[in-house]
Amino acid sequence: MATQLETTGTLERKLQMAVPVAEINKAVADRLRNLSRSVKMPGFRPGKVPMKMIEQSYGPQVHSEVLGDAVSKAFSDAVAEHQLRVAGQPRIEAGQGGSDAELAFTAVFEVFPEIQIGDPTTLEVTRVACPVGDAELQKMIDVLRKQRTRWDAVERAAQDGDRLTIDFAGTLDGTAFEGGSGTDFAFTLGEGRMLPDFETGLRGAAPGEKKTFPVTFPADYGAEHLAGKTAQFEATLKKVEAPALPEVNADFAREFGIADGDVAKLQADIRANLEREVSQRLRAMTKANVMESLAGFVQFELPQSLVQNESEALAERAREDLKQRGIPADKAASIPLDAFREQAEKRVRLGLVVAEVVKSQGLQAKPDQIRKQIEEFAQSYENPGEVVRYYFSDRDRLAEVEALVVEQNVVDWALAKAKVTDKPLAFDDLMAAR
Repeated sequence: MATQLETTGTLERKLQMAVPVAEINKAVADRLRNLSRSVKMPGFRPGKVPMKMIEQSYGPQVHSEVLGDAVSKAFSDAVAEHQLRVAGQPRIEAGQGGSDAELAFTAVFEVFPEIQIGDPTTLEVTRVACPVGDAELQKMIDVLRKQRTRWDAVERAAQDGDRLTIDFAGTLDGTAFEGGSGTDFAFTLGEGRMLPDFETGLRGAAPGEKKTFPVTFPADYGAEHLAGKTAQFEATLKKVEAPALPEVNADFAREFGIADGDVAKLQADIRANLEREVSQRLRAMTKANVMESLAGFVQFELPQSLVQNESEALAERAREDLKQRGIPADKAASIPLDAFREQAEKRVRLGLVVAEVVKSQGLQAKPDQIRKQIEEFAQSYENPGEVVRYYFSDRDRLAEVEALVVEQNVVDWALAKAKVTDKPLAFDDLMAAR
């Protein structure tokens, strides 16, 4: 059947098509006939229901399904005929110029833009680096020691770093307020978990001592009834405990699975894990820099249907995140879609550029790359073989790894072609980065 394609915008197209009425009627009759063999109605055995009753009950639904299938096939055939790359879902409308023999339809849709990748040597990319030496290893060991801190009760004045156990009660204008009291409440002095005035009031106190002090709440304090106000607190210091870090010895090594307590083995394991963690973080940061450069590398018009879909997906994720944080559903649902449009446009643009780079440069993932990536994942687990089997047993999990490999191929291609600036990054800044 003849189709007519019209260009109505840079990316928008309008396709006129028609489906034969005779074919629709025949398909409807065939489907109703097949349905009659199994349909059940009160008073009739299966297969004995009169066709007229079946047509009355199921005819409209079947006709709608058949027509939808026919229009979908006509659209697919027309897309193939005109060699179109359709972006998003088409909008199907009743067309003009139909007849008793044909039903006319119009499909309005967008096509993907033609993307021309420019000279990659004009790209500018920052590559971050952070060496792992003895100082970094010691920092990680110190972190592990702090995680196993032992708290010993002491009979002296409280100082920063001590863990205090207190009973306290606060009043505002002589009246107790919600959340202003506690029993056997423990916190570490100087960590900033409590308000500065609260910590100041207890710093230097001795076990068993009762202290009374004012606490001024910040103007932007979360509880509106306390924001900017000054409350009076009375606190009894019940216990002061000083931190005692474990020694890095055989017992410490055995806590981390080193059966023979060999400290050198423990240090080697920690260094290997740290180098792997640092490498992963550096690659992630460099990849982010590459993708940022690629997103602005080529300018072209975006399919608005893809931008709309991406905006809706981002908004839905944001709503779910707010719900999980306890935000009421009505407030979460009120997030405007336009708030995500800029991010959606950037993500769609980047996705199209990356897809074109992969296609034009032959950067698809190879089987050995996928296996290598999975084996790298598995290194951080106790039973690497099980992890490898876990990934290879499911096509969806393999697809996720394949996508990561493709992204890394794009990063490697960009770094090989672009103007790369190497930037050193302090270890503490790297580990603190999100």
